[in-house]
Amino acid sequence: MTVKRRNHGRNKKGRGHVKPVRCTNCARCVPKDKAVSKFNVRSIVEAAALRDLAEASAFSSYVLPKIYIKASYCISCAIHSKQVRNRSRTERRNRSPPLRFSQRPQGAGGPGGAPPRTGGPPPFGGGTGAPGAGG
Repeated sequence: MTVKRRNHGRNKKGRGHVKPVRCTNCARCVPKDKAVSKFNVRSIVEAAALRDLAEASAFSSYVLPKIYIKASYCISCAIHSKQVRNRSRTERRNRSPPLRFSQRPQGAGGPGGAPPRTGGPPPFGGGTGAPGAGG
């Protein structure tokens, strides 16, 4: 019989039964080895209110505690919330973990990652500002 995944979508290997966990999103019962687990570390206060809180605080260097959340998702919710995505048949063989997001190197530009422009012609038109005057 043909198999889609070599581990059958689980990480059981030699255990007969695995205790279920509940999906954080929809509360579905999922075997613990099949569930997609994410460990989220967040600040208690969102970034927008952080400065207001620092100004109102009596302590100068108070470090706010963080929230540590272990979330388990069923496969349906993990795909829907883009925690995981389905891959092609050849990509499924790739067992290496996905690349982690690291801080951009110094000098990297905006959202495209291009370095900032340092001269040369303007990116659009002639740059005179008059409509229709560009080349």
